[in-house]
Amino acid sequence: MKRLAKTFGFLSAAAFAVGIGSAAVGQQTGEDLFNIPDDITILGPANPNARKATAIVNGQIITGTDVEQRVALLLNANNDAKPDAEELKRLKLQVLRNLIDETLQIQEAKALEMAVSAEEVDQTYQRLAGERFNRSPEAQDAYLRQIGSSAGSLKRQIEGELSWDRLLRRNIQPFVSVSAGEVNELYERLQASRGTTEYRIGEIYMAATPANRAQVEQNMRQIVQQLQQGGSFVAYARQYSQATTGVVGGDLGWIQLAQLQNPQLEAVTADLQPGQLAGPIEIPGGFSILYLIDKRQIGMADPRDALLSLKQISLEFPAGTTEAQARTKADAFAQGIQTIRGCGEADAVATKLGAEVVTNDQVQVRALPEALQSALLELNIGQSTPPFGSLQDGVRVLMLCGRDDPESVSGPSRDQLMNNLEEDRVNKRAQRYLRDLRRDAVIEYN
Repeated sequence: MKRLAKTFGFLSAAAFAVGIGSAAVGQQTGEDLFNIPDDITILGPANPNARKATAIVNGQIITGTDVEQRVALLLNANNDAKPDAEELKRLKLQVLRNLIDETLQIQEAKALEMAVSAEEVDQTYQRLAGERFNRSPEAQDAYLRQIGSSAGSLKRQIEGELSWDRLLRRNIQPFVSVSAGEVNELYERLQASRGTTEYRIGEIYMAATPANRAQVEQNMRQIVQQLQQGGSFVAYARQYSQATTGVVGGDLGWIQLAQLQNPQLEAVTADLQPGQLAGPIEIPGGFSILYLIDKRQIGMADPRDALLSLKQISLEFPAGTTEAQARTKADAFAQGIQTIRGCGEADAVATKLGAEVVTNDQVQVRALPEALQSALLELNIGQSTPPFGSLQDGVRVLMLCGRDDPESVSGPSRDQLMNNLEEDRVNKRAQRYLRDLRRDAVIEYN
């Protein structure tokens, strides 16, 4: 499982040694390290963490405005969500933590003479405005001001991500190697597993210690609640996840369950259907939220990649139609559809029913709602789905008029497997170094 917060720097031989030592110590419990008694009395303020959301990181100030503008970006990415006061407070604290990591990341790149230039940031910003939002840079600037953020906030995030990527490619990847023997062994195992299922999974991971376990779990439950209410998984993963995949929206790519390297995660994922969430799940070192994006059989053609030729036959209900009237019309519509003998008769029968016909010859099964996918895959040419709809949308059916099944796939190549193994090892080593960066930082809270 790939887990790494989004900030780390140069990983020299000495740093490796320190990181390995830290990891070994980290396996001990808090009681082993500090000999903390079970019965304690708090002598200071009841909540010493109740501070304003500002900080000074190695002399660099993170202001309340920085936090507010980044929060505005996150809420906008989640369809202008309206969190309650408690959730907003937690969100601001998490954003502050992310900004601290981001600051360390940028500082480390500059200290090692790998700083990302303003020109590089501007070019990425302009490309992002045009390709993702279909706006000019000026229009993007205005839009960000409108939602309570700023171009500067987004550019700072871009600078942090570019710095992270540069440090990863230049100073960690060269120290990681994977042998041809390892790749061949994995490749042979995959070939032997042709026909078994692989999964495309999204993950949000947050590290936890015995001291903050309860708070982290509560934060993760709040994230799950927001996702269940329609929040963007990609946006939450980018903002919250402390895994390296956070920068790509938490997407782990196509993997087999064994690659999760955790029996509990394997069992949970095996029970999920595409589009379902699970979590928070406590695992060694923290908590995970899993989102099953898709699944398929290794080396086999996925029926959902088939291209369909469909006719949609729909009947709208006039304004003022009651539910009882709509039900009567829907029953008559369904009986009329049953009289159609193949797609050649669809238009004529639809006209008699007062229905409309729309034809599309390039519909991929997986692009349709999950409930319709299974129904369509069971149809023969000329058959139609059961009627579906609502009082507002009317009633409709999809009639199958043609189907082009996909070709079999060969699965990942040896090069792809090598890249996956290298990435996993980079992530594990970088995580140790990130802990050292945070530990050595001088951070003042206001």
